[in-house]
Amino acid sequence: MEHQENRSRTVRILDWIERVGNKLPHPVTLFAIFAFLVILASWIFSTIGIQVKDPATGDTLEVTNLLSSEGIKYIFESMVENFVGFAPLGTVLVTMLGIGVAERSGLISAMLRGLVTSVPRSFMTAALVFGGIMSSMAADAGYVVLTPLGAVLFAGLGRHPLAGLAAAFAGVSAGFSANLLLTSLDPLLGELTKEAAKTIDPAYAENILYTMNYYFMIVSVFVLTLVGTLITDKLVEPRLGTYQGGVKEEVNYVTKLEKKGMLGALLALIITIALLSLLVVPSWGPMRNPDDFLASPFFHSLVPIILLIFFIPGLVYGKITKEIKNDKDVANQMSDTMATMGMYIVLAFTAGQFVAYFTHTNMGKVIAVSGAEFLDAIGLNGIGLIIAFIFVAAFINLFIGSSSAKWAIMAPVFVPLMMQLGYSPELTTLAYRIADSTTNIISPLMPYFAIVIAFAQKYDKNVGIGTLISTMLPYSIGFFIIWVVMLFIWMLTGYPIGPDAGFFYEPNN
Repeated sequence: MEHQENRSRTVRILDWIERVGNKLPHPVTLFAIFAFLVILASWIFSTIGIQVKDPATGDTLEVTNLLSSEGIKYIFESMVENFVGFAPLGTVLVTMLGIGVAERSGLISAMLRGLVTSVPRSFMTAALVFGGIMSSMAADAGYVVLTPLGAVLFAGLGRHPLAGLAAAFAGVSAGFSANLLLTSLDPLLGELTKEAAKTIDPAYAENILYTMNYYFMIVSVFVLTLVGTLITDKLVEPRLGTYQGGVKEEVNYVTKLEKKGMLGALLALIITIALLSLLVVPSWGPMRNPDDFLASPFFHSLVPIILLIFFIPGLVYGKITKEIKNDKDVANQMSDTMATMGMYIVLAFTAGQFVAYFTHTNMGKVIAVSGAEFLDAIGLNGIGLIIAFIFVAAFINLFIGSSSAKWAIMAPVFVPLMMQLGYSPELTTLAYRIADSTTNIISPLMPYFAIVIAFAQKYDKNVGIGTLISTMLPYSIGFFIIWVVMLFIWMLTGYPIGPDAGFFYEPNN
């Protein structure tokens, strides 16, 4: 009885968050308002003279006034660039060209129908969360590939599509730091950690490995998959209830012709991957980097690679099943896909202005540095400092989405501070990665937040910022708690968090 009352209370809180959030203006209007507020705040903070010292460079950071003569000039001159330069815009549109052919030719539908008619229903949620976590190998591609597919998959099973979208989004974004393999994030953060550690112990810093958090992140994949599955099945989907929308994703058994088409698509995929591998595997491969695969041109070309991986099998499938008869059909399928992205393109315009203004004014950096200085000033030690650091980093993540940008600011302060208290740079980096991932899914400032809303509105046109935040909040809280608990249990065991990476720093005398 008590469990039911607690669950009912949780649902009421989430419903309240949704109601309040959905009373906000349309996301397009809201981002425009945010952009205006940044302009106004930049004038106020600049007039007051707020400034901080950048710990990474030693330079003084001031808020740039967008209502000054130079600021007004920037607003008008940068408007087009802010739109076309909005980070997810090109990634989303290019990827969707390939996905559109695979979807409208019927390939994705056939694959999903084959999947849902052969895999137990109870495995679907876990597969989505796990796939989302592992998608960080492909940088941000999971946002535009797996999130909408999660909704389609659940709808095809007769489950609520927003629950499938939420499960995939949670894995992709909140579990971003975890993976069974190394990703581009590991060397990116590793270099910043090494540079910060050099200020205390250059010899120690030289021996810091990019794999410093690898063991912990491997275990995290399975722990977060379990937690994400339980949250989806026990809280999120029951709260959403039975889907009453008009979009139907019917799941029928795969026909013989469709099986033939999928076989052809599979062969096309194998050939495509084989040809792409020739660009990077041989010593003469033009997209190879023998010293660092994660820094190779191949790894930085994942968006067009994903385009080809979807487009070519989709084309072959369509030709076999007669869904594609000529080049006009292909062009029409791509055009129809882009037509469905109209709302996202409008969102990208206003969101791009806001993100650009926020970055240009230095307000994000000022907030980050001020938060770091606050933790340093209150004099916390040990476990208390680690917990406080995780909370502050998670809060800052609501304002600055870039993991490397935040760590470039915070690492020079907290890595040396924690080393002086006897804690290793590897541990500090791990605490940061936990904080950096868990609040992504509840931040409207996260670049892909807008497109997730656009995907959700396919199934429910009333979905707004409040709906998405209230749906994702249980994942954010659940992942945060389990990751922090897991960290402290790991510390009690004394087992290394990565190769040659312990919890404590011992200077070389």
